[in-house]
Amino acid sequence: MQNPTRSDQLLFLTDEQLRQGIEMMFFAYRGFTAYPDRILADHGYGRAHHRAIHFIGRKPGLTVSELLDILGVTKQSLNRVLRELVANGLVESRIGKKDRRQRNLHLTNEGKTLEKELSNAQREKMRRAYSAAGPEAVQGFRTVLNAMFEPDSAAHIRLLLDGGSHDG
Repeated sequence: MQNPTRSDQLLFLTDEQLRQGIEMMFFAYRGFTAYPDRILADHGYGRAHHRAIHFIGRKPGLTVSELLDILGVTKQSLNRVLRELVANGLVESRIGKKDRRQRNLHLTNEGKTLEKELSNAQREKMRRAYSAAGPEAVQGFRTVLNAMFEPDSAAHIRLLLDGGSHDG
């Protein structure tokens, strides 16, 4: 009988090891969002606003429908967040060039400034963690995260990871 490989061994994690992994995800997420949460609170915003700002900044020209799909929230919830961001001058909604019924979302200069402030700290935290872990661990981490995506999110995630922007 062959010795089990490292990946074979990982298939036999105990419930306690899995529980510890879940708790580590919670604490890592808390650490990852701590600084942006403080900035958002200063503006009277929450994580829903952050997610909207992030994805609109990532894909300028994103439609409201596409953002709904990516975020997986209700239309009512997203509309509340977008109304606040538009009213406060962070996001603008433009009539689509190809389809005038669509509304394409763009960050204003003020929105871009806030997005950059929110994401700079997170990028630096990821950079330090990736650097400390090394390339094999980074690839393993990405593999684990990919395996945890909801199946209906996979297409949106690939679209975002491929980069580029909408023509709107």
